[in-house]
Amino acid sequence: MTAVETASERAQRAARPKLLPARLRAALPRTRLLTTLTATSLFALWWLAAHYAWVNPLFLPSPKAVWDAFVRTATVGYQGSLLHEHLIASLYRVLAGYALACLVGIPLGIVMGLSRDVKAVFDPVIEFYRPLPPLALYTLIVMWLGIGDASKVAILFLAALPPLTISSMHAAASVDPRYVKAAKSLGANSRQLFRHVFLPACMPGICTGMRISLGFTYTVLVAAEIVAATAGLGWMIWDASKFLLGDIVIMGLFVLAFTGMALDFLIRLAERALTPWRFR
Repeated sequence: MTAVETASERAQRAARPKLLPARLRAALPRTRLLTTLTATSLFALWWLAAHYAWVNPLFLPSPKAVWDAFVRTATVGYQGSLLHEHLIASLYRVLAGYALACLVGIPLGIVMGLSRDVKAVFDPVIEFYRPLPPLALYTLIVMWLGIGDASKVAILFLAALPPLTISSMHAAASVDPRYVKAAKSLGANSRQLFRHVFLPACMPGICTGMRISLGFTYTVLVAAEIVAATAGLGWMIWDASKFLLGDIVIMGLFVLAFTGMALDFLIRLAERALTPWRFR
């Protein structure tokens, strides 16, 4: 290989985009190792506690018992419904309430961050009901909407709304005014200013609020499904706890956790697509 070819190859390698900084690439194996060790240690501690009966098996079943409960619920069912039917029922309620909260909370939060008058109207309402326990609200919502899915979606909507609204409001209020002045000096109108300045600047804060809001929605799911439900992961966990079926309870918690992690992962993928400059 000639010196010219060697220099050309080095230039091509240097011109290739680096997906991650060098320090981050070096740290990845260590972080993955720590994550794997943490998960393995927790699983080993669980297995030891069950194997040596440190805790009553009625309250802490073994990993094998939980896996058997998963297989049994997936193939035979629990209380007349298979596991995927419980999962679909819960995901419908969660995604319906969460999607409605996104459609309302994100635009409302942005407008609240840009207008003091709008904030003065809506902020007291959100701050008033935000600390209220979901079960306290649920009793009132059931009186208004009945015991069907409408009341369940409504309580999940109310749980998801405050984090979305507050995060969007703070994201809009914290936009650097220098960006606005620069865009105006280049002749940007109001529509272009919102699309190319405010919205991209708000997206990181909005995506963070979406992840936090999804967690709030999942925490309220069990409370939303304990009244007059016949299917759903939250209902299955609550119903199994009445009969001290610890294997069903823990299995349901694992399914909830993994589905929540999957939805959070999808939000992070969307965040990478919408804000690629943050991950260069």
